Amino acid sequence: MMDALSASDPEVFELCRAEERRQADTIRLIPSENYVSKAVLEASSSVFTNKYSEGYPGKRYYEGQQFVDQLEQLTIERAKALFGAQHANVQPYSGSPANLAVYLAFLKPGEKVMGLALPMGGHLTHGWNVSISGKYFTSVPYGIRKDNGLLDYDEIRDLAKKERPALLWAGGSAYSRLWDFEIMGSIAREVGAKFCADIAHIAGLVAGGVHPSPIPHADVVTTTTHKTLRGPRSGMILCRTEHAQAIDKAVFPGLQGGPHVHTTASLAVALKEAAQPEFKTYARNVVANAKAMAEALMAKGFHIVSGGTDNHLMLIDLTNKNVSGKIAAKALDKAGIELNYNAVPYDPRKPFDPSGIRLGSPSVTSRGMGEAEMRQIASWIDRVVSDPSDATAAKVLPEVKAMTSKFPAPGISL
Repeated sequence: MMDALSASDPEVFELCRAEERRQADTIRLIPSENYVSKAVLEASSSVFTNKYSEGYPGKRYYEGQQFVDQLEQLTIERAKALFGAQHANVQPYSGSPANLAVYLAFLKPGEKVMGLALPMGGHLTHGWNVSISGKYFTSVPYGIRKDNGLLDYDEIRDLAKKERPALLWAGGSAYSRLWDFEIMGSIAREVGAKFCADIAHIAGLVAGGVHPSPIPHADVVTTTTHKTLRGPRSGMILCRTEHAQAIDKAVFPGLQGGPHVHTTASLAVALKEAAQPEFKTYARNVVANAKAMAEALMAKGFHIVSGGTDNHLMLIDLTNKNVSGKIAAKALDKAGIELNYNAVPYDPRKPFDPSGIRLGSPSVTSRGMGEAEMRQIASWIDRVVSDPSDATAAKVLPEVKAMTSKFPAPGISL
């Protein structure tokens, strides 16, 4: 697929090839990353990238939309069918713009929003102070319990009754347990708030039936389409019919111009793949692999926030290992094991040099790795974290490459 690129721009071509090799040779544990299929990659590079398509199917501002309209409507119908939603908007450029559209649709500047605090595993766009969501709206963050690392729904309800937010968020980027969307929905209704579930991390698990769906309980559901869903890097909004007009107007013309139609094409392919029976097997394996890795790490003395995982990720507090998350993450990267350093709840360290690391199982599961490989990965993590030296990393690296060579990376031909 890159013959023309090789001839036209050797520098960019070589960087693409180098990244292919890196993704094939490393154990990728960043929970928000995955591998897409070759079909998704091909759709993403289609001639739909040439087309400008402001508006919605049947209501465009440019001509020549005969096939764009069919494509977007197909993607919408696949999204609605997969998640059981009444309405879908597939135009958001990513998860953050999708969340911003929710604010524009339902809130006025200064109104209150409640979401899981960023240091507790939440997301920037749920009202954190450095985000536009925390600067233009009044943020009332909730947290998790210090003793067990779990959400306290009674505490969330009490806070909501006291503050009366206009919008209540569920979802986060570093919470390893199931969300009780039914309870969150009941809290929102009790205080007259709109309820939005951000399932960016767990969309694939919801589609695969291994995580409860928020669709019956939420006014709006936002998500990215990559991560566990294994689609392109974009966003999507699902909602009830009564909110469809407000959401669509917020996305366009409220926040965006023309959609990225080539991305819509690749999303359509990913949604079709997610509707297949084998995707449910993949989703089950994602959770099983995460649990196996968590158990193996805890057996080696690692402290996992909340004591384990119910989904695809885990957050590890390295305080008892006497190493910072940043040092551990960089040492593991040299050993061919890719994850990210991350703040842990009630972290005394600064965000740029926090106490924890965050890791997950989506990418390795997509490669076909199983519980035995998860235990081996945990052993390598233990070796490197116990001695985060270049010498240890150099010893682990060839062992990592030997394993990855047995599990071809989807979508990558070397």
